[in-house]
Amino acid sequence: MRAPIGTFEDASPASERLDLLPAPVATALAAGWGGITADRIIHVDTDPAVADTAVFVEHHGQDLLDTSANCVVVAGRRGGETTLAACVVLSRTRVDVNGAVRKHLGARKASFAAMDTAVGATGMEYGGITPIGLPADWPLLLDPAVVDEEWVLIGSGSRRGKLIVPGKALAALPGAVVVAGLGV
Repeated sequence: MRAPIGTFEDASPASERLDLLPAPVATALAAGWGGITADRIIHVDTDPAVADTAVFVEHHGQDLLDTSANCVVVAGRRGGETTLAACVVLSRTRVDVNGAVRKHLGARKASFAAMDTAVGATGMEYGGITPIGLPADWPLLLDPAVVDEEWVLIGSGSRRGKLIVPGKALAALPGAVVVAGLGV
């Protein structure tokens, strides 16, 4: 199978690679969402040593800089309450944590969640967190530019491998909200 973006030697329907994915991601893919099934998602098996965006793009194709997205976990605080959320923006941008995120969450303060918190709460590897398989009660904030991409490369929940997903499929995930100005 040839991936629709990038240059990958090993691409297959995610439905055939569930064994390579962390449990929350495999479960979410197997169940599907909003009419999206695991056979419509592509898994590309990649070397964890080249998982970080700059090196990954250099290795698998410059076009991926415009079509890959990062998923980060943020913590919004108000009073004694902390709300964890995930934010997905194109890799060439950064998350507006102190503006768009804080405002959307109604938080007094927002910041990136600590690595231990992000890993523990998601069941995924740091540097590979994906919006697929997140806790269902989390807000999932998506930048409109991500949803507008025909195909988006995202993490697989592991540093080994990535998922290629239709941008609009991400907007159908549980808790997903498109937030203008999320990526700056």
